[in-house]
Amino acid sequence: MELQISLSQRLDDDVVFDVLTRVPVKSLIRFRCVSKSWYSTISSSIFITAHLHRAKSSSSSNNNNNNGGYLLYSPFPNELNFSSYKELCTVSYNSDRTLTHISRFRVPFSYDFLVSFCNGMLCLNSIRGRGNVIYLWNPSIRKFKKLLATPLTYPFHDVVVGLAYHFQNNDYKILRIVTYKESLGSEVPAIEAEIYTLSTDLWRRVVICVESFSGSGPNIGCIDDIHESFCIFYNGALHSIACCGDYNFILSFDVDDERFREILLPQNYLDGVCGQVECLTVFKGSLALIVFGKTLPEGSDLCHLWVMKEYGVAESWTKKSLPIENVAQFFGCTVNGELLIEKFNHCNILSFQPESLNEEILRIPEPGCMIYTTDFVESLVLLDGLNTLSEYENQQVGVLSKALMFFKSILKSH
Repeated sequence: MELQISLSQRLDDDVVFDVLTRVPVKSLIRFRCVSKSWYSTISSSIFITAHLHRAKSSSSSNNNNNNGGYLLYSPFPNELNFSSYKELCTVSYNSDRTLTHISRFRVPFSYDFLVSFCNGMLCLNSIRGRGNVIYLWNPSIRKFKKLLATPLTYPFHDVVVGLAYHFQNNDYKILRIVTYKESLGSEVPAIEAEIYTLSTDLWRRVVICVESFSGSGPNIGCIDDIHESFCIFYNGALHSIACCGDYNFILSFDVDDERFREILLPQNYLDGVCGQVECLTVFKGSLALIVFGKTLPEGSDLCHLWVMKEYGVAESWTKKSLPIENVAQFFGCTVNGELLIEKFNHCNILSFQPESLNEEILRIPEPGCMIYTTDFVESLVLLDGLNTLSEYENQQVGVLSKALMFFKSILKSH
């Protein structure tokens, strides 16, 4: 053991730092017990960022068979209590349309909606009466933050939540928008928006003042409603469909300058459509709009896929009509452009290929909620956060010897 410790002591700090960035997350959590210096290094924000960048780079270079991204979902609870999903499962969607199981975690709190996944961290939303709790959870390190948002005022209509990575500051932001509905004998409250920043651990209320995307158009008046319960993060901004009277547009929130902007939807995109459901998504690297509905006057099912070829340019919208019927839910588009949907009276998730028009059954029976992500990595994000829960803190047996053995194997390979 003395020889092993002396070997560790002879290593330069930069070498130790570099080697540790290559270590899996689960081992790093245990290696913090090796020494105070290792604990300090692994828990530092500089190391957490370096480890994340290494993990993302390795994930991209080793992504041979998995060209379709990842699905994160919670199965319906066995009991009749739908107020709480119990587990979170992750599968990779392979290029041959098969699924490979990656992980299954017990969820340590109650939630209603999966919002998004970013850099190893999940955003989840829970609404209980007037209480709105938003969770940031990193299942790989078993830690989460419980964010108590401003209590809701009745009668609220919807709560829209979006998680974004602020690349310029290496930070994370959450946008929450609350819309209200009419109540007998009372005036409808104005739409409310709040921003949470992870580095400061604070909520801030902001005024939604919408300017045109070009910056030359007139500002839009009061927003009446937001169509979706979550936002799409794309091109450094969070996007959702908003309406002002009879006028619909894409509400864009720039994470860097924290400005709200208007992006025009396709002109007359709802002509001849009734009973529609509109969803924003990312289709093959471009912002896209999918409309499910019925044709007028025939009443047959339709699906229109609108793709914005040049971001922010209304004239670049292109339309493709797809023969999809009985769509109950839309979960997003894969990196290859396949639509992930659930149909009425169908117990499985389907992938639909817009070019070949082929449908493929994915063996995920009736997920309670599901999100798709192109990138999945385990990370140390939230390792130094507050309001945390950990299963690893007391697992110290054999940690020192295993850490040194790992180091020796790394040094021999180099």
